[in-house]
Amino acid sequence: MHIQTHAPSVQPDPIRPSDSTEDSLTALTTLTELDDAIERLGVAVPCRSYDPEVFFAESPADVEYAKSLCRTCPLREACLAGAKDRREPWGVWGGELFVQGVVVPRKRPRGRPRKNPVTA
Repeated sequence: MHIQTHAPSVQPDPIRPSDSTEDSLTALTTLTELDDAIERLGVAVPCRSYDPEVFFAESPADVEYAKSLCRTCPLREACLAGAKDRREPWGVWGGELFVQGVVVPRKRPRGRPRKNPVTA
């Protein structure tokens, strides 16, 4: 198995599902179900083709990159539904970012902007 490292400027080849339609899958509520569905699919999926660290990144740019990788995955909807059911504590699942079991729209950088301007 060859795992690609993080390279945001490189766009992955689209993944084409096999003859069986995986779109009808419901939530993959356990990670074992997700693993089995990936194996049955018979094609490479982003979470198995790229460095897993990408899907648990800290920087907002890396998180957006991971989310973009999920857009090509034929199991995206089932993965997202399962992650919601499991209340995944963190990471990118099904193209969405989870923080403390909840989907958040975007990763905020570390630190907080000041509430009041600094006087010189």
